[in-house]
Amino acid sequence: TTVLLDDGRTILAVYPKGHGRGAIVYKRSADRGQTWSPRLPTPDNWSTSQEVPTLYKLDGPDDVQRLVMFSGLYPIRSAVSEDDGETWSPLQPIGDFGGIVAMASVERLRDGRHMALFHDDGRFFEDQGEETVFTVYKTISDDGGLSWQAPEVIVQSDSLDLCEPGLVRSPDGSEIALLLRENSRTANSQVIFSRDEGETWTAPLPLATELTGDRHTAVYLEDGRLLVSFRDMAAESPTKGDWLVWVGDYADLERGGRGDLRIRVMDNKDSWDSTYPGVLLLPTGDVVTTTYGHWTAGEEPYIVSVRLGAEELATW
Repeated sequence: TTVLLDDGRTILAVYPKGHGRGAIVYKRSADRGQTWSPRLPTPDNWSTSQEVPTLYKLDGPDDVQRLVMFSGLYPIRSAVSEDDGETWSPLQPIGDFGGIVAMASVERLRDGRHMALFHDDGRFFEDQGEETVFTVYKTISDDGGLSWQAPEVIVQSDSLDLCEPGLVRSPDGSEIALLLRENSRTANSQVIFSRDEGETWTAPLPLATELTGDRHTAVYLEDGRLLVSFRDMAAESPTKGDWLVWVGDYADLERGGRGDLRIRVMDNKDSWDSTYPGVLLLPTGDVVTTTYGHWTAGEEPYIVSVRLGAEELATW
């Protein structure tokens, strides 16, 4: 994942050395993703990360802005920086619970607290669990990400494997949508909605085939449309497994709309292994999206950063 600092130029990135787990690599770009530093020093226990790290910028009630990085499975751990990523704490457990892709999304609520979202399939929520039902959880922080409450269930299904919640707030701020990966591959990706800041949620509804895939990550463009980056996993899709960007309206999420366009950012030479976030809107209106994939046939996967120009996006 990536995060854009308040200077509008500096991007920080974290990723694991292995597939979904391994020592965390940390890099910095000072020019909006055009060039990148070598691997930067990290605390020693970042080498013990068990999953993909995720990175967020959180403003606390004490008027301190923190960068918070999460690492999942059991237990979910976090590391904190209060100096724009110059120095970091070691990874420390945030509670006696675990989960997968922790945290898939983090959102500041209207009362100033933060809601973080993750999922588990029964194996990691408690130590040495067994696979049961895919469940999406939320946990709340009221101190800018330093501590987190016991998780609460948001959604689970007897017939669908719902996971990897990608959060989108409505343009007027009154509603939160969660785009959900459907891991059994028996249905389209799903969406649920909350109009009370995550206290209650609607039943799952199918997204359009054009938005069916994994690890949806969204930003609003300057023209008010949504841009969503994800891995295409729609059945019979000619771009299945590839890195896609979808552009459409928030209303398309509510009505199952197809959106305005889908762009294949890159052709993944593997059948599925590619395309997690991050996605950043620059002050220029350009979007910088950075992810991994098997971009060259016969080679190991590698990470690329692609800039989608504001003028191009406006005319497509």
